[in-house]
Amino acid sequence: MMKRWLKHKEVMAQALNAQTAEKAAQYAAQTERLEQRVRVLERIITDRGGDLAHEIERLRDAPLN
Repeated sequence: MMKRWLKHKEVMAQALNAQTAEKAAQYAAQTERLEQRVRVLERIITDRGGDLAHEIERLRDAPLN
C-alpha cells in the first residue's frame, strides 16, 4: 500500500513539474515579445529623423508572434 502511495506521489510531482515548466516557457515567450516591443518603442522615441506616425501604423499592422 505504501509503495502505491509513493508511486502516486511521484507521478503527481512529475505532472506538476511538467506544468510548471510549460508555464515558465509561456512566460519567457511573453516576456521576449514584450521586450521586443519595448525596444521598438525606444527606437521610435529616440529616432528624431523618422516619420513617427508612419512607424506607429507599421507596428499596428505587424503580427504579434
